[in-house]
Amino acid sequence: MRTADKGVVEVEGNEITVSHPGKLLWPEAGITKLLYLQKLIALAPYLLPYCRDRYLTTIRFPGGIHGKSFYQKNVPNSMPAFVHTAKNSDVNYINLDSLSTLIWLGNLAALEFHPSFEYIGGEEPAEWVLDIDPSLEQEPRLMEAVAAIGETLEAMGIRSVPKTSGATGVQIIIPIQKGYTFDQLRKIGHFVGKYLTEKYPRLFTIERLIKNRGDKIYIDYVQHAAGKSLSAPYTPRAREHATVSTPLTWDEVRRGVDPKAFTLLTIEQRLAEQGDLIAKTSRQSLKPILEFIK
Repeated sequence: MRTADKGVVEVEGNEITVSHPGKLLWPEAGITKLLYLQKLIALAPYLLPYCRDRYLTTIRFPGGIHGKSFYQKNVPNSMPAFVHTAKNSDVNYINLDSLSTLIWLGNLAALEFHPSFEYIGGEEPAEWVLDIDPSLEQEPRLMEAVAAIGETLEAMGIRSVPKTSGATGVQIIIPIQKGYTFDQLRKIGHFVGKYLTEKYPRLFTIERLIKNRGDKIYIDYVQHAAGKSLSAPYTPRAREHATVSTPLTWDEVRRGVDPKAFTLLTIEQRLAEQGDLIAKTSRQSLKPILEFIK
């Protein structure tokens, strides 16, 4: 592909027009659209499994991260034949199921990928997620708090994987076996959240209203629901440092790793060293904890 105002790249046998490849999308990081598309190719084997066959919401930044942005749920009126879609209610969502579709979206300056918690056509949760959201923009206690949650889950016999959101928070992913409902997972989430707020009353809250949280770290178990979405593992984020939502080891959490260390410019080495930490974690039964709650 040439680096003028427009060029064509062939992906999986599909020709995709790329406009303005030299446009800076992340100016501080020096990431142009062309470099971004190259990074998406490297991320694709890790990002696509968490977006495929789910209802996709993207956030587009046509002028780069400091320009105007908008959420896109409905597929654009003009789309290539290789793009697959799925209707849910009155929205015709994109199914991000191929590298071709990913590159096409990248050319449209879709810089973030937020898939639904459920699969297309289904009602069961694909996994269980706890969203750990600090009330402060700079929260030095974040990793300490996440470590405490991890220890609590482990004591309950629940294996989990923390991941940076790529923004300010952390999500904890629990791969689960099939057959659970969102309502069941919400009950477990409430139980875990209530326990942690009672054990660490100065650190955690499960208060929904932001104005009532003070400086506490919010354990959000309610957002995990059908029709909702969250930043995918390995999605880039439209932040100054070009951060990427990245799974962590619990040792890294206990050492207080800096989430800003995981960016589009560093993620390839990280993946070469660690692979996909979520995929390495087996799906598990939550039956014991559900029986205990009853």
